[in-house]
Amino acid sequence: MQVQELLEELEAHIKTRYEIEEDDDEFTPDVHLFDYGYIDSIGATALIAHIEKTYGIQVTNQDLMLYPLNTVREIAQFIHTKKAR
Repeated sequence: MQVQELLEELEAHIKTRYEIEEDDDEFTPDVHLFDYGYIDSIGATALIAHIEKTYGIQVTNQDLMLYPLNTVREIAQFIHTKKAR
């Protein structure tokens, strides 16, 4: 799966799960999901569970320290990298 496909899937999931309006101009693949209040700590836990279940990868504590996972683009790139291993 290519990064762009992952990005589109993640963006759709996040918009639905976290009730982000379709016309929200600030929500882009590069917006900081936590700084802008789209996802809080509980939401982050749910998002990690979704990523692990949907994409069949494990997100470790080391991954959380090594990879920036603050934007949809960063998360898509992370998934792509993990699946390529």
